[in-house]
Amino acid sequence: MHEAAISVNNVSKRFGRTQAVKDLTLAVPQGSLMGFLGPNGAGKSTTIRMIMSIIYPDTGQINVLGDSAMAAKFRIGYLPEERGLYRKMKVIEFLSYIAKLKGAPTRGLADRINQWLERIELPGVARKRCETLSKGMQQKIQFLAAVMHEPELLILDEPFSGLDPVNMVLLRDLITDFHQQGRTILFSTHVLHQAEQICDRIILINPGSTLLHGTLDEINTQFDPRTIEARPIDIRADLKSTAGVREVHPSQNGSFEIHLHDGADPHQVLQQLVAQHPMHAIGLRRPSLEEIFVELVRDDQGQEAAAQARAGFSQTDRGAILEHKQ
Repeated sequence: MHEAAISVNNVSKRFGRTQAVKDLTLAVPQGSLMGFLGPNGAGKSTTIRMIMSIIYPDTGQINVLGDSAMAAKFRIGYLPEERGLYRKMKVIEFLSYIAKLKGAPTRGLADRINQWLERIELPGVARKRCETLSKGMQQKIQFLAAVMHEPELLILDEPFSGLDPVNMVLLRDLITDFHQQGRTILFSTHVLHQAEQICDRIILINPGSTLLHGTLDEINTQFDPRTIEARPIDIRADLKSTAGVREVHPSQNGSFEIHLHDGADPHQVLQQLVAQHPMHAIGLRRPSLEEIFVELVRDDQGQEAAAQARAGFSQTDRGAILEHKQ
């Protein structure tokens, strides 16, 4: 494994009676693209603020690029959860100012800014005041401010929040490009399907503590498929009567998602379904990150906690998850 660009060891943080982070340990290898995942209120932003030395842990140690974020500030790009621009400044003035603060070379800076504005599909806004831009435009400008100085480490807190689907894809592609250039990226999100699309590693937390940490391949190996996707020839087929089937949900094009009881053997159930009902198509589907997350919370804390954790994903983002599945 590559040397860690970020290491967090047994870190805890409390605000009054609220335990925001508890004994959290994680490592972000150099050159990796890690998704820092969990529902709203799980402690993601608190952890990132501690990584960035904005606040300090009560206990534990944090190392960033061999030292601290303060010592390595010119090598880090940071997009905070709280968006904010100097509203009265023109876009080119704002970006020039931030780039210089981050140690970017001033020679040819205006040309580079204009090139970047074209890349994020905002040509012609350089002379506009930041306050005149839409919320989505402002968010893309702030993302640009985080990457203008070509940092080797990018830390992005909910970068997709508030973006429409087109701009989510644009931003996702930019993040992927930075990763392919060898940069290390840590981004927090509760839009789990975005992480599944682009990450090579994830850490999944539920209020303050780690539930899952590893590469996507390791996680897929760890969790057996628990859902069968079937398209019977007769759409009226009674699939739920098959032993081991817990519930059946219609999908699309005459397909059904078949969820199994705990302990049921997916391969045996699949064989029984094929024997009982003629099929156009049938197969096992690996669980999504959201399904894995809810299962882990349920096993750890019970059904009520799992329901609360599921509710931590916003309705908008749950819609995006469903859209992605389809």
